[in-house]
Amino acid sequence: METAEKMTESLWGRTCQEHLSPVVLNGTEQADLVIIGGGFSGCAAALEAARRGAKVCLLEAHEIGHGGSGRNVGLVNAGLWLSPNEIEKALGAEVGNRLSTQLAKAPAHVFSLIKDHAITCEAVRNGTLNCAHSAAGLASLEDRQAQLLKLGTLVQVLDADETARRTGSNSFHGALFDPGAGTIQPLSYVRGLARAAVESGAHIFENSPVHAVSREAGCWKVETETGQVTAPALLLATNAYHDDFNGLAANDYITCNFFQMATRPLGDRLRDTILPGNEGCWDTAMVMTSFRKDQAGRLIIGGVGDLTHPASSLHAQWAARKLATLFPDLKNEPLEMQWQGRIAMTSDHTPKILEIGPSAYSVHGYSGRGIGPGTIFGTRLAEALLTGDAAGLPVPPVKAYREPFSDLKAGFYESGATLVHMISERV
Repeated sequence: METAEKMTESLWGRTCQEHLSPVVLNGTEQADLVIIGGGFSGCAAALEAARRGAKVCLLEAHEIGHGGSGRNVGLVNAGLWLSPNEIEKALGAEVGNRLSTQLAKAPAHVFSLIKDHAITCEAVRNGTLNCAHSAAGLASLEDRQAQLLKLGTLVQVLDADETARRTGSNSFHGALFDPGAGTIQPLSYVRGLARAAVESGAHIFENSPVHAVSREAGCWKVETETGQVTAPALLLATNAYHDDFNGLAANDYITCNFFQMATRPLGDRLRDTILPGNEGCWDTAMVMTSFRKDQAGRLIIGGVGDLTHPASSLHAQWAARKLATLFPDLKNEPLEMQWQGRIAMTSDHTPKILEIGPSAYSVHGYSGRGIGPGTIFGTRLAEALLTGDAAGLPVPPVKAYREPFSDLKAGFYESGATLVHMISERV
């Protein structure tokens, strides 16, 4: 369904309050750093590079935020979906602790950028709630709390009654509350990063798809149909929205789709009873559900699934049933808008930095947790590429990364989500 890929069809596209004057690359540019991809990582890198006084050029094939960044749920959380212990198991003690420590500070970094650059993105720092869908889910949250407290993240486990008061739903056994987290309008945020980068001196070119990348005389040459950028350093930040071009292959990852659907703005009574504190939420189920409100009071529900295949109506039917289960007063509330985004996942659910050549990195694999990690990784990658020192990167770069059977794994995720959505929440 082509409309699922058009930003104008999403709630975020319709309500975005940050805008750029579109500029297409024409002619030749010389830079210190060239970035391909205008999502959280690319725009955070452009802002950091410009802030350091470097000349930076960013090339985006469509509009800033066209990919997963502009289709995000908008939850600004610390860490990854994995717990710190799981991250340590996947990456080892030293690297795992480094990654978890940096990402524990991600919400503070994001909200600091929003404040410092006056980004208009419906920022609400009232915390987030990871809601336990079962007793086992609550036990896992209690374990995660202990791990996060060791990192200095002051999270709190709420009982079922307090969770019901904060969410307006009696569906949960409890929740993990992170008061330092929050919600944003993700498309406004990423475009606000781009606008701040431009104000700091960066050159950002939209609707400028890259056709070829080569290395000549110690520099990277990045070519579009109407121009080229030459720079000694290169960052590939296309993640799940990589378009093939000569000279630079896509990273290996598993594609997963996440869709969202939004009600019309709720009336005052429902706004006061459903998420009265405006926390953003997601649950502990294996096939996760997210829910939150936007500034206008719309309730937005999301889940894993692709809206483009013949059985996609099962996802929409599930969303309506799930909404009624969580909030019985919304049983007949129409879901007026729907959209989706692609997620680049890795088998161990941790991000990867690839060294793709001299002074060149590629980053991918946030596995659905894009805002905080994307901002942190982009900032640190710009620093590493400009200074030549990779010690501050959240994870060490690798020369290569393979994701075997990625298409089969992607099909497994979609089939599983479709099956769960077909049978769940039925009376």
